[in-house]
Amino acid sequence: MPNSELMAIGAFAQRSGLTSSALRFYADSGLLPPADVDPATGYRSYGVHQLERAVTLRRLREIAMPLAGVAAVLGAGAEEAARLLDEHVARIEGDAAVARQRAAAIKSVLGGDAPGSLIAVLKGPVLAEAVEQVLTATATPTPTATATATATGPTHDPASAVLAGLHIEASDEAVALTATDRYRLSTRTLVPVRTGERTWAGTVDGADLRNAVADVRRSALVRVEAVPHGIWLRMSGREDRHCRVLPEEYPDHRSLLASLGEATTRATVAKGALLRALEEHPGDRPVLRLTDRGLRVQAPDDELSGIRLPAAVTGEGLRIRFEMTTLYAAVSTAIGPDVMLDLRGPLQPVTIRSADRGDLTTLTMPVTFDH
Repeated sequence: MPNSELMAIGAFAQRSGLTSSALRFYADSGLLPPADVDPATGYRSYGVHQLERAVTLRRLREIAMPLAGVAAVLGAGAEEAARLLDEHVARIEGDAAVARQRAAAIKSVLGGDAPGSLIAVLKGPVLAEAVEQVLTATATPTPTATATATATGPTHDPASAVLAGLHIEASDEAVALTATDRYRLSTRTLVPVRTGERTWAGTVDGADLRNAVADVRRSALVRVEAVPHGIWLRMSGREDRHCRVLPEEYPDHRSLLASLGEATTRATVAKGALLRALEEHPGDRPVLRLTDRGLRVQAPDDELSGIRLPAAVTGEGLRIRFEMTTLYAAVSTAIGPDVMLDLRGPLQPVTIRSADRGDLTTLTMPVTFDH
């Protein structure tokens, strides 16, 4: 290689962002050998063509990828390298989630309040089912969902982070589970086997609850206790599970529920038939057309055809449009063979609940026809 294409180790270090000592380490490990070594002085030089590899190596180490992983990525094709990166990030996220959960459990013990005060004793299978149903209405925690753009870049928004949690309210009669992503709101009320020593309310981390659901489902009874910074799910014959309580204030969902007007249209339809019609719908924003003759699932620009479903409809005729992701999830989590839809106009929240069981209720927001 011509000397004009070689750089001294110091210049190469400056351009690549790696220190000279790091370059010597990566040379000795075989990840980035120098292009030339002076046999008399041992002085190392690097080629311009090595800069891209050096920068990629630095970036991989910045995301804590081990040397074996770095070697695998640098030696792989584009698709394989992308897969290896995804696996590495998934491991980091998993380790971070475990660390957060364990740290919260340690904080609860350091608080000197273990065992905690009783919130309620619930049937495990019932609690697990309710958690899974209600959590479908939570927001997915992603960097874009939890950040607000500013002039200097994204900043995390705690008000968005709390939407990934499950709000629990326990009284001397019932335990209410609520979740919302501001487009849907799902709530279910459970009757405890034993009520708590006092009323309690808090927003529990949704990921912690999801991780605990399998053990909860296999436990006949679950004792839910409140401690500083979290709750304990105590189960006979199984390891107790700690779930963090989020410090941010939860949206005022009770005011929303109290402000809902009377339904102007009500429809009762078979849950399975409605889900199949939504699955067969070709678009991502189906329209429901309700008349005294039943219900049709239509495309926005088609007022005549669509999939007709037998339904008992009372009140005003209505044409209303939804996002598929919100409507399908709300219908699929309903309990029982039939669902009841209470509608208040084309732009008002729609209440979706089981026709024969009212302890699970979901509010779903429609979208405008020019959305």
